[in-house]
Amino acid sequence: MQNKIYILLFISTLTSCTFFFKETDDKVKVARVNDTYLYYDDIKDLVSEGTTKEDSILLVQNFINRWATQQLFVDGAMINLSESQQETFNKLVNQYKNDLYTKAYIEALVKRSIDTTVTNEEAKEFYQDNQEIFKLNEDLIKFRYIHVDENMIDFKKIQEKFMRFNKKDKKLLDSISIQFKSYSLNDTIWIKVSQVIDKISIITPENKNELLKKSNFVQLKDSLGVYLMQINDVLLRSDTAPLEYVKPTIDQIVINKRKLELIKELEKDITKDAIKNKQFEVYN
Repeated sequence: MQNKIYILLFISTLTSCTFFFKETDDKVKVARVNDTYLYYDDIKDLVSEGTTKEDSILLVQNFINRWATQQLFVDGAMINLSESQQETFNKLVNQYKNDLYTKAYIEALVKRSIDTTVTNEEAKEFYQDNQEIFKLNEDLIKFRYIHVDENMIDFKKIQEKFMRFNKKDKKLLDSISIQFKSYSLNDTIWIKVSQVIDKISIITPENKNELLKKSNFVQLKDSLGVYLMQINDVLLRSDTAPLEYVKPTIDQIVINKRKLELIKELEKDITKDAIKNKQFEVYN
């Protein structure tokens, strides 16, 4: 409300100027360019809450100036462009308008009707039929790691539990993870090796192939402590990506395919219904 008051205050300062008008129907005119008007309703939501009076006035003033400049160019174009050019542009404008309305309406119909659930069976079938498109373009890894101070009192105990890693071990390590410099204990998901290199400075593009081997346990020191790493599985570039890794991509592909099929059906049905209801006919 305060910002709207600022706009009104700014407008009130223009009352003595020739471009401020008041219509008989109480619709406030803010500015005029030839026969085109800018109304208060067009600018009332320009200023966000918390904007100062000075900034509000400047924002409104700049908007009016930009509007006037654009409108002057439009009027100039209407005078100087040929009728054929104007006709071409009008057709483009109408086509763009039709496209916007059509797209919005179709999206609303699709959103209301589309089934966005992709079952594991559907995903598996699509995966098996299209494995050639799911080749990896970078290495993946399943692993866990912790970075700890080697001098901490329970280091040997932590090392033992990390290597054994049964359900109780994982629960305990999770509970004391605040003591670790960094860690990741979810070793059942695939992640990119490039992410490991970014996260763990002691792993580099030069030594990754040597260190990150399947079923390999690694213990490495740096200036801040010691890394304990257990590599459960590795997939290399050009290997077939695992289903669980590409499942989100498959879901999107399947849903998009459904959307295209539904749109085709909608286009067919709307025309068929229009002919049936005598809303559409072609004259011979």
